[in-house]
Amino acid sequence: MGAHPLEQDAIVKLPSLNLFGEVLQPCGTDPLTGYFRDGCCNTSRDDHGLHTVCVLVNAAFLEFSKSRGNDLTTAVPEFDFPGLKAGDRWCLCAARWLEAEQHNAAQRVYTRSTHQQTLEVVPMELLRRYAADLN
Repeated sequence: MGAHPLEQDAIVKLPSLNLFGEVLQPCGTDPLTGYFRDGCCNTSRDDHGLHTVCVLVNAAFLEFSKSRGNDLTTAVPEFDFPGLKAGDRWCLCAARWLEAEQHNAAQRVYTRSTHQQTLEVVPMELLRRYAADLN
Protein backbone atom coordinates (compact mmCIF):
# COMPACT_ATOMS: atom_id res chain seq x y z
CA MET A 1 0.00 0.00 0.00
CA GLY A 2 1.35 3.47 -0.93
CA ALA A 3 1.82 6.54 1.20
CA HIS A 4 -1.19 8.54 2.31
CA PRO A 5 -1.97 11.23 -0.35
CA LEU A 6 -1.44 14.06 2.15
CA GLU A 7 1.99 12.71 3.02
CA GLN A 8 2.90 12.62 -0.66
CA ASP A 9 1.72 16.23 -1.11
CA ALA A 10 3.85 17.35 1.82
CA ILE A 11 7.06 16.44 0.04
CA VAL A 12 6.15 17.70 -3.42
CA LYS A 13 7.89 20.85 -4.56
CA LEU A 14 5.72 23.58 -5.96
CA PRO A 15 6.67 24.57 -9.53
CA SER A 16 10.22 26.02 -9.59
CA LEU A 17 9.32 29.47 -10.88
CA ASN A 18 10.77 32.85 -9.98
CA LEU A 19 9.02 36.19 -9.44
CA PHE A 20 8.64 36.61 -13.20
CA GLY A 21 7.20 33.14 -13.87
CA GLU A 22 10.52 31.99 -15.35
CA VAL A 23 12.63 29.00 -14.32
CA LEU A 24 13.93 29.55 -10.78
CA GLN A 25 17.69 30.23 -10.80
CA PRO A 26 20.00 28.79 -8.10
CA CYS A 27 20.53 30.92 -5.01
CA GLY A 28 23.55 29.40 -3.26
CA THR A 29 25.53 26.22 -2.86
CA ASP A 30 28.18 27.22 -0.29
CA PRO A 31 26.48 26.91 2.09
CA LEU A 32 23.81 24.80 0.42
CA THR A 33 20.59 26.76 0.81
CA GLY A 34 16.88 26.20 0.30
CA TYR A 35 14.11 24.46 2.16
CA PHE A 36 15.12 21.27 0.32
CA ARG A 37 18.87 22.10 0.59
CA ASP A 38 19.04 21.94 -3.21
CA GLY A 39 20.68 25.35 -3.73
CA CYS A 40 17.40 26.93 -4.87
CA CYS A 41 14.59 28.71 -3.04
CA ASN A 42 12.14 25.94 -3.90
CA THR A 43 9.17 25.45 -1.61
CA SER A 44 6.26 23.14 -0.86
CA ARG A 45 3.01 23.29 1.06
CA ASP A 46 5.03 21.93 3.99
CA ASP A 47 7.36 24.97 4.07
CA HIS A 48 5.47 27.03 6.64
CA GLY A 49 8.34 29.54 6.87
CA LEU A 50 8.20 30.11 3.11
CA HIS A 51 12.02 30.05 2.63
CA THR A 52 11.77 31.68 -0.78
CA VAL A 53 13.65 35.00 -0.82
CA CYS A 54 17.21 34.74 -2.16
CA VAL A 55 19.44 37.29 -0.42
CA LEU A 56 23.09 38.07 0.19
CA VAL A 57 23.36 38.40 3.96
CA ASN A 58 25.53 40.98 5.68
CA ALA A 59 26.63 41.40 9.30
CA ALA A 60 23.99 44.06 10.03
CA PHE A 61 21.18 41.77 8.89
CA LEU A 62 22.56 38.79 10.85
CA GLU A 63 22.65 40.97 13.98
CA PHE A 64 19.09 42.21 13.33
CA SER A 65 17.82 38.66 12.89
CA LYS A 66 19.54 37.55 16.09
CA SER A 67 17.99 40.49 17.97
CA ARG A 68 14.57 39.26 16.80
CA GLY A 69 15.17 35.77 18.20
CA ASN A 70 16.39 34.09 15.01
CA ASP A 71 20.13 33.44 15.31
CA LEU A 72 21.26 32.59 11.79
CA THR A 73 24.96 32.48 12.70
CA THR A 74 24.84 29.35 14.85
CA ALA A 75 24.88 25.95 13.15
CA VAL A 76 21.93 23.62 13.75
CA PRO A 77 23.10 20.26 12.35
CA GLU A 78 19.77 18.49 12.91
CA PHE A 79 18.22 20.88 10.35
CA ASP A 80 21.24 20.66 8.05
CA PHE A 81 21.90 24.34 8.84
CA PRO A 82 25.57 25.36 8.82
CA GLY A 83 25.17 28.83 10.32
CA LEU A 84 25.62 31.90 8.13
CA LYS A 85 28.26 34.57 7.80
CA ALA A 86 28.27 37.87 5.95
CA GLY A 87 28.58 37.26 2.21
CA ASP A 88 26.56 34.03 2.15
CA ARG A 89 23.61 33.75 -0.24
CA TRP A 90 20.59 32.26 1.49
CA CYS A 91 16.91 31.49 0.96
CA LEU A 92 15.33 33.60 3.66
CA CYS A 93 11.79 33.33 5.03
CA ALA A 94 9.57 35.81 3.24
CA ALA A 95 8.05 37.13 6.48
CA ARG A 96 11.54 37.59 8.03
CA TRP A 97 12.67 39.57 4.98
CA LEU A 98 9.56 41.76 5.20
CA GLU A 99 10.13 42.30 8.92
CA ALA A 100 13.73 43.33 8.21
CA GLU A 101 12.55 45.76 5.54
CA GLN A 102 10.14 47.34 8.01
CA HIS A 103 13.10 47.88 10.37
CA ASN A 104 15.49 49.24 7.71
CA ALA A 105 17.53 46.04 7.72
CA ALA A 106 16.41 44.37 4.47
CA GLN A 107 18.92 42.60 2.29
CA ARG A 108 19.27 42.92 -1.46
CA VAL A 109 17.12 40.37 -3.30
CA TYR A 110 18.11 38.17 -6.23
CA THR A 111 14.77 38.29 -8.02
CA ARG A 112 15.51 35.55 -10.54
CA SER A 113 16.42 33.23 -7.66
CA THR A 114 13.43 34.21 -5.50
CA HIS A 115 10.43 31.89 -5.72
CA GLN A 116 7.13 33.31 -6.97
CA GLN A 117 5.37 32.11 -3.77
CA THR A 118 7.10 35.05 -2.07
CA LEU A 119 4.45 37.27 -3.66
CA GLU A 120 1.92 35.83 -1.20
CA VAL A 121 3.77 37.77 1.53
CA VAL A 122 5.79 40.54 -0.12
CA PRO A 123 4.57 42.90 -2.86
CA MET A 124 6.48 42.81 -6.16
CA GLU A 125 7.11 46.59 -6.02
CA LEU A 126 8.99 46.20 -2.75
CA LEU A 127 11.06 43.27 -4.03
CA ARG A 128 11.98 45.27 -7.15
CA ARG A 129 13.15 48.15 -4.95
CA TYR A 130 15.71 45.83 -3.32
CA ALA A 131 16.62 43.88 -6.45
CA ALA A 132 20.32 43.08 -6.80
CA ASP A 133 19.98 41.62 -10.28
CA LEU A 134 17.80 44.09 -12.20
CA ASN A 135 19.06 47.08 -14.16
